[in-house]
Amino acid sequence: MRGGSFLAGLAALLAALACTAPTLAAGSAAPYLRAISLAPHITELAFAAGAGGHIAGTVERSDYPPAARTITRVGDGVAVSAEAVLALRPDLVIAWHASGAAQRLSPTLRGAQVPLIYSAPASLDDIPAEILRMGDLFGTGAAARPASQALAARINALRAGHAQKPPVTVFIEISSPPLYVVARDPAINDALKACGGINIFADIAAPAAQASAESVLLRQPDVIIAPYTSAADIARLRERWERAGLAAASQGQVYGIDPDELFRPGPRLVDAAETLCRYLEQARRAGP
Repeated sequence: MRGGSFLAGLAALLAALACTAPTLAAGSAAPYLRAISLAPHITELAFAAGAGGHIAGTVERSDYPPAARTITRVGDGVAVSAEAVLALRPDLVIAWHASGAAQRLSPTLRGAQVPLIYSAPASLDDIPAEILRMGDLFGTGAAARPASQALAARINALRAGHAQKPPVTVFIEISSPPLYVVARDPAINDALKACGGINIFADIAAPAAQASAESVLLRQPDVIIAPYTSAADIARLRERWERAGLAAASQGQVYGIDPDELFRPGPRLVDAAETLCRYLEQARRAGP
C-alpha cells in the first residue's frame, strides 16, 4: 500500500487523538453473537481469537484477513450509518476511541440497549491480552488462548534478543507533504523499544504530529522508516532526505514497512516489530 491521501488522513486522525481510550472491557451478556467492529485492528483481533464469524458488520479498510473483505460495511470509521448498524441486529459494538463514529452512535446504541465498548491496545503486551478478551467476549477461548500465547512468545523473544543492544534513534515518516511523523504513539513506540529503538519525536504529546524538515535534521536520527512497500517509493524517500542533508539517508539507513502492519494496533503490529528489529540490527552492523 503506497502513501497518499490515506496516510495524510491517518496522520490527521492520529494527531487529533490526544488520549488513549479505555481498553476492551467485557459486557454483561457474553458470549456475544453479532458484533460491529468500528476499526480494522478490532476485526483483526476478532479473527485472531477465532471470532471472525461473529463480526456482522465493519468499516472500510477492514480488509484483513481476506475473509474480512466479505463483511458488510456500515461506514468508513469516521462516518458510520446508525441505520446500517441497527439493521444488522448487533448485540455488541466495539470501537477504537470514544470519539468520532463511536461518539455519534452512542445515543442510538443506548436507546437500542446495545453495549458499546472499546479496544485500544497501547503496548505490544496489550495485543495478546486483547485476543484473550475477544475469546471471552465471543466464547472462542479455545482458539484465542493459543493464538495469544504464540504472540506473547514472539514479543518476549524480541525483547530478550535486543535487551542489551545499543540504542538506535528512529524517525518514522507518515506522509509528506505536509510532513507528518509518528510522535507519542504508545503502541508503535513500544514496538521500537522492544528493538532498542528510540523515536526522535516521542517527546511530542500527540500520537502523530506535523513537523518540519529542519526539526528532523536537528535531531539526526540513525534510521528513517516510512510506510512504503515499493522499492521506487523508498528510493525517492532516500533521495529526498539525502538532498535535505540527512546523514541517515546518505548512509542508506532508509527502510519501508507495510503501513497496515505498523499503524494498526492489532496482531500484525508484532510482525511490524520484528521487521523494525531487523532494520535496526542492520543499522547497528553498518555502524556510524
